[in-house]
Amino acid sequence: MTALVIVGVDGSEESLAAVAWAAQEAALRDVALDLLHVETGPETPEGRSSPQPNRSAALLHDAAELARRHQPSVEVSTRSVRGRPPEVLTHAADEAELTVLGSRGLGGISGYLIGSVSLAVVGRARHPVVLVRTPADGTGDAPAAGGIVAGVDLAHISDRLLGFAFTEAARRGGALHIVHCWSLPPVYVYGGVMDPHIGDELGEHAAHRLTELLQPWQKTYSGVSVTHEVVTGSPGLRLVSAAQGAALLVVGRRSRKVPLGPHIGHVAHAVIHHSPAPVALVPLD
Repeated sequence: MTALVIVGVDGSEESLAAVAWAAQEAALRDVALDLLHVETGPETPEGRSSPQPNRSAALLHDAAELARRHQPSVEVSTRSVRGRPPEVLTHAADEAELTVLGSRGLGGISGYLIGSVSLAVVGRARHPVVLVRTPADGTGDAPAAGGIVAGVDLAHISDRLLGFAFTEAARRGGALHIVHCWSLPPVYVYGGVMDPHIGDELGEHAAHRLTELLQPWQKTYSGVSVTHEVVTGSPGLRLVSAAQGAALLVVGRRSRKVPLGPHIGHVAHAVIHHSPAPVALVPLD
């Protein structure tokens, strides 16, 4: 793995928003920024010119200028690779610390409309991938500074996810808010009618477990201001609500292969489609 942040560039507003966000992230990490464009057109017969190289060079030039405008101190490199975008970007993501991709938004609260390329990379990459949508004001500027929100599943505790979330918060010198969402197991539903305190007891138990889980992390990252909560309801909706005004929403991604491609789980799908903040998907397996 190379100490590098990679951005997929295709000239869209979403990819330019990703470039702006990634430039800020590269500066925080003190690493170089690599802008990658994937050429998808057919091979040009020998002796005939193609406008594709010129278009690729123009896209990468504009993206590099945008990155340098946002973070002049960051070393920026550009490259164009011919191939199928999912395979090229996934291979690149497996070699970098972090990969950043644009995700097409529908505007307002409609959320994300994720493309097949982004979904394929998210589902297969071995390292974290961040999806960035175009700011609501359409400026393409880097997102305003804010805290980090992370979703934690106590049934599938991940040091990798917690390490990513705490490190991102420490880099920004800001706050980290941890959210665990639970629901009453089906076996307790009837019992809950008979004893309304069952839910309270389970909630208190989850809150205690979460507090214990975070204690060693808080000692290690003493400069990070940490808050946490245990809530009920839909995890996706709860995380989307918590991400209002956040700089980044961090969730885990458990991938399983299905005939039509990788399946990343319903919570990851929900936050990808509806989060107002950039979403970092951290592979848990």
